Amino acid sequence: MADHAPFTKDPNVLTEYVRQALSRQITQQFSGGGDTLRVITVGPGLEKRIAESVQQSEQGSYLALDPVATQQIYHKLREQVSRVAQSGQNPIVLASPTIRMYLRQIVERTMQDVPVLSYSELEPNVEVQSVGVVNL
Repeated sequence: MADHAPFTKDPNVLTEYVRQALSRQITQQFSGGGDTLRVITVGPGLEKRIAESVQQSEQGSYLALDPVATQQIYHKLREQVSRVAQSGQNPIVLASPTIRMYLRQIVERTMQDVPVLSYSELEPNVEVQSVGVVNL
């Protein structure tokens, strides 16, 4: 945190930097020490929609999505999470670092146990296998 604190005071951004620094631990925690991590990825349309909906304020940044779009995203995420869980796997959502925290805000409302990771939180030696895609 000390490395990035001179550049930003936004606690959400600082949290993302800390998560990136903990990539070895995060990778090991979710891959179980294996070489492959099975994830639900976020499609480019959804990535773009979320990124374009981020607003900046004096207190930091926040997601400004309309309720209908939020419900659509939630519904599509829920479908993929249920499908992966029914196959006996632990659902993990993987997004870009720029939208991870905002997607987490949507997921945590009702799916608190589903981790949302970003590509920068994973070690380069782990193989990422997509078992589903969430898109708009």
